[in-house]
Amino acid sequence: MQRILRVFRNSVFIRGMSNMSVKYEEKLASINGSCINYLKAGNGENTVFCLPGALGTIWSDFKPQVEFLCNHMTVVAWDPPGYGKSRPPPRDFSGHFFERDADAGACLMEHLGIKKFSILGWSDGGITGLIIAGKYAERVDKTIVWGANAYVTDADINLYEGIRDTSKWSEKMRAPLEAAYGKENLSKMMSDWVEAMIRYRNSEGGDICKTHLPMITSKTLIVHGDKDPLVPSEHPKYLMETISKAAYHNFPDGKHNLHLRYSQEFNTLVRDFICDN
Repeated sequence: MQRILRVFRNSVFIRGMSNMSVKYEEKLASINGSCINYLKAGNGENTVFCLPGALGTIWSDFKPQVEFLCNHMTVVAWDPPGYGKSRPPPRDFSGHFFERDADAGACLMEHLGIKKFSILGWSDGGITGLIIAGKYAERVDKTIVWGANAYVTDADINLYEGIRDTSKWSEKMRAPLEAAYGKENLSKMMSDWVEAMIRYRNSEGGDICKTHLPMITSKTLIVHGDKDPLVPSEHPKYLMETISKAAYHNFPDGKHNLHLRYSQEFNTLVRDFICDN
């Protein structure tokens, strides 16, 4: 568990260092009964939709990507429902919340008048992105995900339990998320997230989005950090085996936050994949 906390600490700290921007205008939209905070930057022919991970926001999870990719394409990024500035209402982890996020994301893009777009999804955002790519296949041009899993195992639950108790996080690990949510709310949200994963394991047989994968028709890039402590290699392997037009790219020293740690290499990879017609 100490190893998990140590690596996770590095990931969250980097998120915290990138949690602000004054260069881009954020707006609010009413989507499916929720007030969604988003930004739209750039005016390129291709559009990419950035989907943050658990508890994440635009700037905690995608600052290097927004700043680079908007020079090459149109970038849309959001705070998922119940995260960041997309509150109230608070985050709802009940039922099939990934499905709700996917529907809300598709509705946001429709609200913005964007008929075709690519997916850039990290961790929980990768799960949401896979659902969008399968459920709204005709609207998705290309899909890039990393740190994502289509199902959850008992071994995964053990990993999640290792990061449930936020009081055991270091100050550097807690500070940026406590600033966003408050101490008690952060603790509750993290515990609720772990409970939601346990529920998927127990009531859904572990299935999070497996049924959507065969419906994905877009070219898909599965990215994986070989040293990711939260997503074992069986998960990207399963995605590769199940998605028809999938390609694979690994970062040998990459961990869960590889897009932040190796942002230059990652951003170039994303640009080339999306802009290659």
